[in-house]
Amino acid sequence: MTTLPARVIHVSIAKPWREVYAFASRPENMPRWAAGLGAGLTRDGEDWIADGGPIGTVRVRFAPSNDLGVIDHTVTMEDGLQVHNALRIVPNGDGAEVMFTLLRRPDMDDAAWEADADAVTQDLAALRQLLEA
Repeated sequence: MTTLPARVIHVSIAKPWREVYAFASRPENMPRWAAGLGAGLTRDGEDWIADGGPIGTVRVRFAPSNDLGVIDHTVTMEDGLQVHNALRIVPNGDGAEVMFTLLRRPDMDDAAWEADADAVTQDLAALRQLLEA
């Protein structure tokens, strides 16, 4: 069994975790803080369709709404590649901790891995700024 290199990228947000989850888990809100979805998401049955810019059109399926703060989602690329993303919101004192587990796909070189990590870091910072404003 093989595992991929992983990096947990996280940010603390000074808002109750359930408020953060309620906002962040709505696909309609994601273009406001997730730059890769800047063009927005369009509902297609249980999935959402996004113009992923340079990566083309992608299909996104989110975990069902839940009381655990789980916003996991699977992104299916145009070529059929599926990327599973673990995104969690958990209590941190009176606030929240938002954690994204970034897995390094076998086709990623060091530069792509770092660029992906930087993009996630910027997205989480944008979410914090939006919610703490």
